[in-house]
Formats: sequence, C-alpha cells, structure tokens
Amino acid sequence: MFTMKQVQAAMSAMIEKAMQTPGEPVAMAIVDAAGNLEAYAKLDNLRIFSRRHALRKAYTSAVLGTDSGANSARLHSQGRSISELGDPQLTHGQGGLVIMKDGVILGGIGVGGYPSGQADEDLSRVGLEAMGL
Repeated sequence: MFTMKQVQAAMSAMIEKAMQTPGEPVAMAIVDAAGNLEAYAKLDNLRIFSRRHALRKAYTSAVLGTDSGANSARLHSQGRSISELGDPQLTHGQGGLVIMKDGVILGGIGVGGYPSGQADEDLSRVGLEAMGL
C-alpha cells in the first residue's frame, strides 16, 4: 500500500505543476490497486469528459497493471480494442500510470484534460515521482 502522505505529496506536486498553466485545466486522480478512489482534484472550468477520463486512466493503469498508453498501444498492435476487455471503466487514453513498488501493483495515477495524452502522462509522472516509491 501507499500512504496518505504519499498521496498528498503526489497530488500537491501535480496541482502545483498544473497551476502553472491555468488556461489548460486538468483533472488528477489516484486510485488503489482495486481501482478505488484515493484522491481527486480538478482545476476550474474543466469539461465533464476530462474529469471522468482522469479517473478512468488511473483505474485502467491500476486494474491492468500497466500504463494506460502502453496498454492501448499493445492492444492496437494486436488489432484489438479496449472494449473487448469487458470493463466499461477501462480506457484507451494515454495519461495513466501504474503505481508499483518491488513488482507489486499499488494503484494508478491518471490525468485528463490536456490536448495530448503525452502531456497528461507527463503530469501523472510528476505525481508518481513525488510519491518516492
């Protein structure tokens, strides 16, 4: 498990970074290994889809045990779709990172709202690094 202190460090680091570009609002979510919400924040004026997508990216990374973008690329290379996995909470969107320590999946971090999935993933990485795992 990760601690509340680690969750707070991750959220604080992501919020601080996101606030540097207030004209590009995002949502940030952290879930445990089962995909249950541990923390969530959003900047002002963010559309509903991006709010939900941050949660789905974190969930996807935690439940599948892989970064959401890498999973999407793998499925695409196999000619498959995320919908084939049968869980409507899963997403193909880049921006979710698995939280792992010593090979054990602890949860996931997801960001939604930037124009590119890579930018979402970069902000998720800020949070992951702040956790110090």
